[in-house]
Amino acid sequence: MTECGPLISYASWDTTEVAASGRAVDELEVKIDSSDQQNEIGEIIMRGSHVMLGYYKNEEETKKVIDEDGWFHSGDLGTIDEKGNIFIKGRKKSMLLSASGKNIYPDEIESIINSMWVVLESLVVMRNNILVAIVVPDQEALKAEGKTNDDLPVIFKGYLAELNKRLPKYMQVSDFEVHLEEFEKTPKRSIKRFMYK
Repeated sequence: MTECGPLISYASWDTTEVAASGRAVDELEVKIDSSDQQNEIGEIIMRGSHVMLGYYKNEEETKKVIDEDGWFHSGDLGTIDEKGNIFIKGRKKSMLLSASGKNIYPDEIESIINSMWVVLESLVVMRNNILVAIVVPDQEALKAEGKTNDDLPVIFKGYLAELNKRLPKYMQVSDFEVHLEEFEKTPKRSIKRFMYK
């Protein structure tokens, strides 16, 4: 994060925990804003010499992200294990709420979908209390296998069953929707989620 100098956590290749983003770097204190940071997902917050003093000439925005105790609120959600490894679960802004009131982190579902053959990128959205995966197909991968967009419904139907086996019931996706153009992105290459509801 540019607001944090820009490194928050790190682990060398031989100490990295699977799915972790490392441990807090020197002179930076990182914690989870939850009652149980190992088991309850909360916002990742930090303070220390790496954290910015504030946004240039923008006190209002600074107060939104740095609290009175000096904790910078990253907007990322995660947990920290007993060794200090940070596990990012998603973004606070992109979290969805299931009909039963459970938190759904679309990033977790999207990472599985994005690893599937012929998927260039994906976005999981909530429509009428059901999850839908909007998928941009990899046209080059399709072409290389002698397939076309007409083959996508069959491919994605198989993916739906495979995906849902790996997810708890409340996070299961009901349908795939094909989107033939890449998603609109910010200058930082983040998908503009608000455009795809």
